[in-house]
Amino acid sequence: MEKATHTASKWLSDKQVAERYAIGRVTPWRWAREGNFPAPVKLGPSCTRWRLADLEAWEATREVAQ
Repeated sequence: MEKATHTASKWLSDKQVAERYAIGRVTPWRWAREGNFPAPVKLGPSCTRWRLADLEAWEATREVAQ
């Protein structure tokens, strides 16, 4: 019997996203609102994060476009 493999998602806060791209903390929120960036996911009443896999996919599309 094979074991199912589960890859845990990694989540980044707005501060971590800002550090990753050397931008201000409000910039990813604005980009997401404008449709130019992955949307954050609400994990709880006061917890919203970006999925690392979504950010990596977005990065890949930007590398292809350049």
